Amino acid sequence: MRLSFSSLQWAIYILATSIVAPLSIGHAFGMSQPEIAGLLQRAFFVFGATSLLQGLFGHKLPVLEGPAGLWWGVFLTYAGFVASSGNPEVVLRSLELGLLLSGVLFLVFSAFKLMDVVKKLFTPLVTGTILLLLVAKLGGSFLKGILGIGYRSSNVDPVVAVCAVATLLFAVILSRSNHLFLRSYSVLISLTFGWVLFAVVGIAKPVDVKMDAIFALPDVFAWGLPTFDLGVVLTSLFTAFLLMVNLITSINVGADAVEEDRPNYNRSGFIMGINQMLAGVFSTVGGVPLSAAAGFITTTKIKERLPFLVGSMTVLLVSLFPAVTSFFASIPMPVGYATIFLSIASLAGIALSQYRTVVGEERPRFIISFSLMAGLGTMFISEAAWDGLPKVLGSIMSNGLVVGVLVCILLEQVMKAGDRTGKLNHHS
Repeated sequence: MRLSFSSLQWAIYILATSIVAPLSIGHAFGMSQPEIAGLLQRAFFVFGATSLLQGLFGHKLPVLEGPAGLWWGVFLTYAGFVASSGNPEVVLRSLELGLLLSGVLFLVFSAFKLMDVVKKLFTPLVTGTILLLLVAKLGGSFLKGILGIGYRSSNVDPVVAVCAVATLLFAVILSRSNHLFLRSYSVLISLTFGWVLFAVVGIAKPVDVKMDAIFALPDVFAWGLPTFDLGVVLTSLFTAFLLMVNLITSINVGADAVEEDRPNYNRSGFIMGINQMLAGVFSTVGGVPLSAAAGFITTTKIKERLPFLVGSMTVLLVSLFPAVTSFFASIPMPVGYATIFLSIASLAGIALSQYRTVVGEERPRFIISFSLMAGLGTMFISEAAWDGLPKVLGSIMSNGLVVGVLVCILLEQVMKAGDRTGKLNHHS
């Protein structure tokens, strides 16, 4: 019984974390409802399959694969370019090629065991900075979702907001409960509670179950065959390098959450390469192991790997049945945001624990302050302000998470190099 509930909760969590990005990308590119439904099916298939592969052969931790915030940002950035000028189909096909090349880069780095070299760049300072900036970056989207902005109208919806906040408070109460069952299955119980509440109040959208086919494999190259665009290629390769940071950070915090030793980064990177290539082949957003899994584990106290593996397999199977996929895709977006909110917010606590080992020194405090200022400040600059720059540079500079992490890595490495030079001069 415990395995069944734990596995179901993992499946629901993977589905819930996989829904938001494809929906927002579909709307940004002006896709029709059937096209968005297909995009969701392909996302479920890729994330279910690669979560299972990582759990079995990669990092072997209960850390799910989900939409990478960096890829999400790249897709939305290019959607903005399409809105002003350009053909969405050509752009999407270019992004397919970018995902394929990103996967090749991961495979090469893993095959030549270069992931350990990348790992040296990502100290507790960098990890903590990534997590804090990630919370800040996602915070706006989550609050908008909970307030009902974009659900029934473009403004704050009081009825939706009250129901979503009630769901959030219910999730918080369950996660702090002294009862092990309630605490362990807080996400599943609160999601069910919120969905029922929305239905009772009359604000849940109807479940649009597609019965055209009982069983259906996801489409290959649904946007058309990949095309070459230098700007997209360069952006994708840079994104892949930054995702190596994300990968290492996520599996590190995941290992800490389940109290296990650090896994093999090269093995994890190889599966990550498969993830990127599958995302390109099946025309969906690229993924990455999600740091939020650590928050989920911390909240539910479910540290075993088997429920995660069963949950991943469940998501993979769900993606092959359009009716079931449509049913889960009908989860009200505000409910999804509300139930995952606590897991995302808990990443801030993990970030502070990363900082705790170094904040006693002046230099780390300077690096943290400077990096957060640069990253958070960039988040308040309109993306349109970067339109005059080349696409590659614009997509980088408009992403506060990328800017803050790059500043943090650069400052720390420059200061370390200065220390080494000073020691050499002293000895000579």
